[in-house]
Amino acid sequence: MKKKEIRVRCWVEIGGAKHFGPGPAELLELIEETGSISKAAKAMGMSYKKAWDIIERMNSRGQSPYVIRCKGGTEGGGTVLTPRGKKVLEAFNKLNTKIKAVVEKETTILKWV
Repeated sequence: MKKKEIRVRCWVEIGGAKHFGPGPAELLELIEETGSISKAAKAMGMSYKKAWDIIERMNSRGQSPYVIRCKGGTEGGGTVLTPRGKKVLEAFNKLNTKIKAVVEKETTILKWV
């Protein structure tokens, strides 16, 4: 018998368009970890341009920016999450944890499919 499982994917929409979901969340996590858009994009297997486009979309459509770049200096600057970006990421991760817990308990449907 083949393995059966329930899968749920969650994202936030603004004005009917996807705004924040698993991909942007992973990007923010990697930016926080590495301090670099370039390193975060590389870790995700995406171009710097695509990563920057995602960041620009989040920054312009959210209530305030999620990510800011720090210019130059001896270490070449970097990228950091704003307090808003950290709160959005934290709230999204908490929501996904709750959803996963519900899905893990609700397996009745698997008996019928």
